[in-house]
Amino acid sequence: MQVRAKAAKEVGASLETYGFEVESPKEYQCLIKVEYCGICHSDLHVIDDDWGIAKYPAIAGHEVIGIVEEVGGQVNHLKVGDRVGVGWQKSSCLQCSECLNGNENLCDRNQALIVPGPGGFANYLLTDSRFAFPIPEGIDPKVAGPLLCGGITVYSGLTSAGMSSGQEIGIIGIGGLGHMAVQFAKKLGNRVTVFTTSPDKAEFAHKLGADNAIVVPRGKAPPQPTQLLNIILSTVPASLDWSAYLEYLDSDGTLCFVGVTDAPLNLPLWPLLTKRRRVMASIIGGRAAMMDMLSVASRFKIEPVVEVFPLEQVNEAIEKVRSNQVRYRAVLAMN
Repeated sequence: MQVRAKAAKEVGASLETYGFEVESPKEYQCLIKVEYCGICHSDLHVIDDDWGIAKYPAIAGHEVIGIVEEVGGQVNHLKVGDRVGVGWQKSSCLQCSECLNGNENLCDRNQALIVPGPGGFANYLLTDSRFAFPIPEGIDPKVAGPLLCGGITVYSGLTSAGMSSGQEIGIIGIGGLGHMAVQFAKKLGNRVTVFTTSPDKAEFAHKLGADNAIVVPRGKAPPQPTQLLNIILSTVPASLDWSAYLEYLDSDGTLCFVGVTDAPLNLPLWPLLTKRRRVMASIIGGRAAMMDMLSVASRFKIEPVVEVFPLEQVNEAIEKVRSNQVRYRAVLAMN
């Protein structure tokens, strides 16, 4: 069948209409009629070939929500008409120790949906059904896409760092990732402290459920802590005074990075040693974590804040994402 997509035909180019053929699904594949697709900064990295691995024409989009149109002969967990979502990960080997332990995201042979693609900036997506996840009825499909990337990133980071309930959780940054992290941490029964450079985002954090918001001017260290935290999740791409943030951690506390800093970490050993503090990083989550995250989001009404654009305005939407003008995630509507 013929697929209509929006593609960058060369490095950094504006997206143009592009058509290509796909075959009917085989074995474990499924064909999805795309309803919505989020726009993430990782899509921009592929369009701009920042990682040196893009293939052109490049069809980005890895926060895909749609309806199953057709399934391969080995697919028995999905049926035609199901609403599903596909995130960053397209596949893994499903045989190594990581995959067998439910950590498909850590598989050395994992493949991304949009590298080499094609991704979800299209009316149809042919993909591995084993990485297509049923969307619970309690989640609005137009906001569901960002959960498949940003949502699973913060949820997996928090839970991998040891978050349960009744804890003190810190979130650095109220952006595309941070505003979802606040909701997951709070609605799972924790007290939440937010660190942000912006007074208006501090106010917004309170509306999301944060118990405390600390405004830290750019280039400055946070004030001395008055309340120690069990976990701090950093969602920002900037390098900060990490020594000052370590002082906010209680004994056995964890500083977890899901935002990629723009410089190597510079951390003193002594604050880690004396309080048995930990430093870790986390990327997306395996299939079990994805299903858990979607269930939690449905039950507790956790929703990304999105701006929806028609597919014809994809280049306008991309420029708003590129200039950090979107609050807080951009989503393309295919109809």
